[in-house]
Amino acid sequence: MPLVATITGTRATEHRDLTWYGETFAAYLAPFAMEDAHFYIGGARGIDSLALLWLAGSTRSRITVVVPRTVQDQPAEARQAIAQCRDRIAEIVELRAAELGTPAYHARNRWMVDRGHMVIGFPREGGDLTSGTWQTLNYGASQGKPRLIVPV
Repeated sequence: MPLVATITGTRATEHRDLTWYGETFAAYLAPFAMEDAHFYIGGARGIDSLALLWLAGSTRSRITVVVPRTVQDQPAEARQAIAQCRDRIAEIVELRAAELGTPAYHARNRWMVDRGHMVIGFPREGGDLTSGTWQTLNYGASQGKPRLIVPV
C-alpha cells in the first residue's frame, strides 16, 4: 500500500536559511517520498510552501495542495509556490470555507489528516503547543496515526 502523508508546520520559517530546510526535508521527507507516495500539504506560507517546493523539485511523489477557501485567498508566497509547482501538483483542493479563520484552518488540517496514513510535523522549536501544527499532530494522534515530529 502506498504511503499517504499529511505535512504540517509552522508559518514562521525565517529563523533558518533555505539550505537548512532543504537538508532537513532531505533527511526527514525523502525516506517517505517514493514514487507511489502521496503527500497532502496545506497551501500556506512557511513549511507548507517550502515543503511543496522541495517535494516538487526533489521527488516524483504525488502532491495534493489543500486550502481552506481558495488559492486566491492564500498569501502571495503560497500562491507563488503553487504556481511554480503547478505541473507537479496532482490536485488542488479548495474547501471553500465561508470565511478564513482558525475554524477553517483546523477543518483543512482535519481533512488532510483524515485522508492520510501519517502526519509529518515541523513545529517551531520552543513554539506554542496550541498552534495549528500541534493541533494537527494531536488530531493525528487521536486518530491513531503515526506522527513524525521534526522541530524547526
